[in-house]
Amino acid sequence: MVTDTPTDTATAKPPILGNENPTFLEQAQEAIGDAIEATIEAAKEHPVAAAAIAAGATAAVAGAAYGISQLLSGDDEPAKK
Repeated sequence: MVTDTPTDTATAKPPILGNENPTFLEQAQEAIGDAIEATIEAAKEHPVAAAAIAAGATAAVAGAAYGISQLLSGDDEPAKK
């Protein structure tokens, strides 16, 4: 019987196109790309909501940074009332 596939599997190279078993990294890259595309489309469809979400996220990060800076400051005095 004649076949087109090599009989020595140790030296056989995987196919370049049509990889049936993508690696975890390739799957993650595809998922991230899909998520980015969906986010961009949602922002295009609802720009006001996207701006509000961005502003809220920025405020949350700024508040967390301010809180951490206050916790790590060297002042041992109680806060003024």
